[in-house]
Amino acid sequence: MTDDLTYKSSGVDIDANTTWVSRIQSALTSTHNEHVISKPGGFAGLFRLTDLVGQGVANPVLVSCADGVGTKVILGIETNRTHDLGIDLVAMNVNDLITGGATPLFFLDYIAAHKLSPDALAPIIEGIADGCRQSGCAILGGETAEMPDLYKTGDFDLAGFCVGIVDETRIIDGSHTAAGQSIIALPSTGVHSNGFSLVRKLISTANLDLDQHHDTLGETLAAAVLKPTRIYVRQVMSLLNAFRPNTDITAMAHITGGGLDENVARVLNTNCDALITKNSWPIPPIFDLLQSHGIAESEMYRVFNMGVGYVIITPSDIANDVVRHLHDLNENASIVGQLIPGSGKVIIQ
Repeated sequence: MTDDLTYKSSGVDIDANTTWVSRIQSALTSTHNEHVISKPGGFAGLFRLTDLVGQGVANPVLVSCADGVGTKVILGIETNRTHDLGIDLVAMNVNDLITGGATPLFFLDYIAAHKLSPDALAPIIEGIADGCRQSGCAILGGETAEMPDLYKTGDFDLAGFCVGIVDETRIIDGSHTAAGQSIIALPSTGVHSNGFSLVRKLISTANLDLDQHHDTLGETLAAAVLKPTRIYVRQVMSLLNAFRPNTDITAMAHITGGGLDENVARVLNTNCDALITKNSWPIPPIFDLLQSHGIAESEMYRVFNMGVGYVIITPSDIANDVVRHLHDLNENASIVGQLIPGSGKVIIQ
């Protein structure tokens, strides 16, 4: 029996993990606030809620969600744009969480990789920290797994978990949606983090060069398609401070996989439909480029956000006030449709 069999020889480097934990500390602590009870080296993160209760949160309800970045990770690895994948990870979680009126509190990440390389993975954590600072939430912890038998050389995958808080009386669940209300769109930066199996298939079959500059895009294909998912926390929190949940803001939707059709339908009452008018918002040129390579328009709207990253539904008599408030935040919001009598469907025409 040899004495040379070690964890490192089987593919897992404990020393690299120790180096990694030390290296990412500054990124993590840059997201901390007075609610974080810092316990370096602990097995779990601690977050104090007492200061929040009584400050507009008389009946606290915790809200949680989990998400990943999907196969966008593959293109990020191929083009060495991993920092933005960290922003994507946070965005996919916090944008879901705020649709119910909740404020993000803290975030945890999980990174699984073929090999734990602090130099290669540090940009991801820096991107996660960037996204958390944009969202006003703390990185409370995370986990990194080195699994050479599961992931091939250079590969990794990401998952994120976010917890927020909302007063029970201010939960927005779409039950107040009704015919006659207006649909307001907040623009996306492009593809965001959905539909990348189709994007990658198109790039492969059309033999597109990710590094090629396109005049219609004003940048390379890689820069356009991998632009990080927008984070809408600041805009939504400002709206919820200025307008009344359920009375003024009756529903919100994060437009992810399934596009406007599936995601807006999730927040509608069954006695109304959403009638959305095409061309009532600017569509980023990346979608025209993708469609020009053989994707049917119906499939484009079924898979992608088509330039709308987030939707707010509000009574029509205050819709212009809501849009003006968003414009004051330098947000290019626009009214793109209305709710009509129906059965909970989305009609895009």
